[in-house]
This record gives sequence, structure tokens and C-alpha cells, in this order.
Amino acid sequence: MVFITTQSLRAEINRQHAMSKDISTEQSKISTGHKLNAPSDDPQAWVQISLLGRQQAITTAWQDNLTFAQSRSAKAEANLNDINNLMTRVSNLLVTSTSTADGSPGREAVAQELEGVRATINDLLNQTDYQGQPVFDDTNTLPVPVGAGLSVESVGTRQSISDNVVGARSLDQVLTDAIAAVRTGTADDRTNALGDARKALDHVIVAQSIQGVRTQRLEDIGERLVDQQLGLSERRSGLEDTDLTETITKLQNKLTTLEAAQSAFARISRQSLFDYLN
Repeated sequence: MVFITTQSLRAEINRQHAMSKDISTEQSKISTGHKLNAPSDDPQAWVQISLLGRQQAITTAWQDNLTFAQSRSAKAEANLNDINNLMTRVSNLLVTSTSTADGSPGREAVAQELEGVRATINDLLNQTDYQGQPVFDDTNTLPVPVGAGLSVESVGTRQSISDNVVGARSLDQVLTDAIAAVRTGTADDRTNALGDARKALDHVIVAQSIQGVRTQRLEDIGERLVDQQLGLSERRSGLEDTDLTETITKLQNKLTTLEAAQSAFARISRQSLFDYLN
């Protein structure tokens, strides 16, 4: 004969309640995709997840900085390419000027076009974006933080491109002298201006090469940050994400166990009540 006392009844109810709570927890893991919903679930893992989350946020900030740096670098490369093309045009125009007579309309047309080139190059060197950020830094470069203790320059200074192009003369001075040589200078003056223009073009080409190195470095850093972010995500996923196969199996086992316990409890309860009534 089986008797259910008040104490045993309460104990069985508590046990089944605990089982129901466990089942609810497993169901929550499946629905949320996270196996940890509170620090008490696994304090050590919870701390690691918090630290990983913080590092992910920091890495995201570095990636945002890098995107900004890459956009500046791309614009600087584009402007330098335009300046290269314009300086090539200057050389061609100076060659053309040698075949035109002094004071002729053709000579003046060359001078006018050179003035237009000079103005355009100055615009390219001093250009700013929609936020007022200059394409090229002024006097000193502005390093951009893209990692722990790592800052890089995304563009060069305007002065590194425009100053000391031919000796102590600036790019603008070289163009100014070329215009004067076309308008009022001698044949030797125009020949010298052509040589200076080619030297200035070489200077621009060097600046392009240096900018290309900056761009490549930014790309390399970007790849490392992507790898770092993926590594952090994988580590966090291993600690935080639900293993569906394992969790579903546990849930099914606990549901089966609870169902059997409830069935047995109901059967014993009926038997005890029947014996009591008899």
C-alpha cells in the first residue's frame, strides 16, 4: 500500500515545478538563441562574454575610423591623379608654345590655358569635403587611431605636394614662371620652363607613390581588423549561442521525464485516495 503524506506531496510538487522551470529555461534558450540569459547561469562565461562584447565595440570603432581614413586616402589619390594629368598637359602646352610666334593669338591661348590649369591645381590642393575636412592635411598630418596603440596617416600634407617642387620653388611658382615664359619670355625661358614642369611632374608622381603606400597600409589594417572581429565573434558565439541539437535533446528528455512523473504521481494519488476512502 502506498500512502502520500502532506510532506511527500509537497516535495513531489516542488520537484515537478523545478522540472517545469528547467523545461522553460531550455525553451528560452531555443527561442532566444542564447544559452545564457543571466549572470547566474554561468558567471565565468558571462564575464568573458562581457569582455568580448567590449572588445567588439572597440574594434567596430577602429573599423569606423579606418573607413574614414580610407575615404580620405581615396580622395587624395584621385586629386593627385588629376594633378598628374594637369601637369602632363602643362608640358604639352609648353612644347606647343615653342612653335608659335611671339605675341601671336596662339601663344596667348596657351598662356590662358596654363592659367586655368594653375587655378585648377590650386583648387585640388585646397579642396575640402562636405564636412569641411581638407583633402590634404595642412602643415602636419592628422594620425587616425585604428588599433591599440596604432595610429596611421591617411593623407599627406598640402605642403609636401606643393612646396619645394623645383629647388625652393613651389608648384604654383613653377606654373607662374611658365605662364610668364610663354607670354614674355625668350625661347630659352620656355625651354627652362618645360624642364621645370617635367621636374614638377616627377615630384607629383613621387607624391602619388607615397599615397599609394598609405592606401595599401590601410587596406592591410582593414583585413586584420576584419579577422580580429571574426575571431571575437566566434569566441563569443561559442560561449553564448545555443547548441540547438543538444538543447532540443535535453528538452525532449525533460518533457518525457516530467510527463512520466506527472502520470505516476496522478496514478499513486488516485490509489492512495481510494485506499483512504475504503
